[in-house]
Amino acid sequence: MTIITPADGDSMKIALFSETYSPDVNGVVAHVKTLKSGLEQLGHEVLVVAADKHCKHHYVQDGILHCPSIEAKRFYGFGVAAPFPRKRMRLIKDFAPDIIHIHQEFGIGLSGVLAARRLGKPLVYTLHTMYDQYVYYVAPRPFLAVATKVSHQYMRFIANRAQALTGPSQKCREYFARIGVDKPISIIPNSADLDMFGLSKVSEDAKAQVSGRFGIPRDKTLAIFVGRLGKEKSVDVLLEYWAKEIRPEHNLHLVIVGGGPHKKPLEQMARDLDIQNRVTFTGMVSHTEMPALFAVCDVYVTASLSEMNSISMLEGMASGLPTLQRYDELNKSQIVESINGWLYDNENDFAKHLLRIAGMSREEKDTMKITVHRSVVDRGSGDLAKYMLGIYEGAARSQH
Repeated sequence: MTIITPADGDSMKIALFSETYSPDVNGVVAHVKTLKSGLEQLGHEVLVVAADKHCKHHYVQDGILHCPSIEAKRFYGFGVAAPFPRKRMRLIKDFAPDIIHIHQEFGIGLSGVLAARRLGKPLVYTLHTMYDQYVYYVAPRPFLAVATKVSHQYMRFIANRAQALTGPSQKCREYFARIGVDKPISIIPNSADLDMFGLSKVSEDAKAQVSGRFGIPRDKTLAIFVGRLGKEKSVDVLLEYWAKEIRPEHNLHLVIVGGGPHKKPLEQMARDLDIQNRVTFTGMVSHTEMPALFAVCDVYVTASLSEMNSISMLEGMASGLPTLQRYDELNKSQIVESINGWLYDNENDFAKHLLRIAGMSREEKDTMKITVHRSVVDRGSGDLAKYMLGIYEGAARSQH
């Protein structure tokens, strides 16, 4: 694969379209930031076009085109922007992108589709989300089937206008095939910020500070989950398994990081299960604090079946945490057992693997951290950017 670099000629100008961006904290934001960083390190110019619920007019600052939006409280509080403001189109035209790459599909994503058509530029579309798992946020139960059908039609509309489709998991191929998109899909795994997350990147003072702030015990084996607390993340399964299989004498503690519509019900569930003293809910945590939180923990756990390729999980692995991942046929290859974690499909396996980790000596845990970290060393921002540059090249060729 030939990679476009400034040494081959002029640098590229790439516009990345996302409905959500920093200071929001989620997987898409982390992916776009990592891709932007990698492309810029390789000498290319990047403009992020993103909804911003805090601004009243369009403006460009530090490589970000801020687009006014309204808050969608039913959908995690993200901003929803109108799709076709003239000023936005003028600012995109002024940037003169060589490639338009959309990462979400709503007001900002539609802007990307329109801009690609008006400017005659290649359109690349990365699917990050299995939307069938999220329709319930916007449609009442009696209308779920209709809303799902409409969402499939809309996704086909977007996908059929792109010169290249990508996604971080085999689930993308299955999803596109199921909704009737008959085009090649390039699977490009997500990446983590290896400059931010890694071994020996956090001081003991920082660990003590984050433990004290959230009341996290340092004398126990700590399991951590990170994500928005919605129904689709299946945190209730983690709590059920914890209550059924993990006893106080096992000296294990569960840390759940994130906010969302199910946070209060999950906290109540922990109380109902009488495990509230063995579970810590931190609420939302800034991305800058996550390295320290991962550093005090021993294992990443997830029961979610809605993930493509969880960036929080990758950040945990970059920090050396083995992962216990609930068995998911299309994502099972993300775990290499005994190298970066284990798969489980019931509470007995979940407990067995947790107790194995809890029973390790400090030396054994440290050795495993090294092995886990090595499993993601080729998943940094530069690697992601190089993969995507190959996709951009192919999209440009297919347009001509």
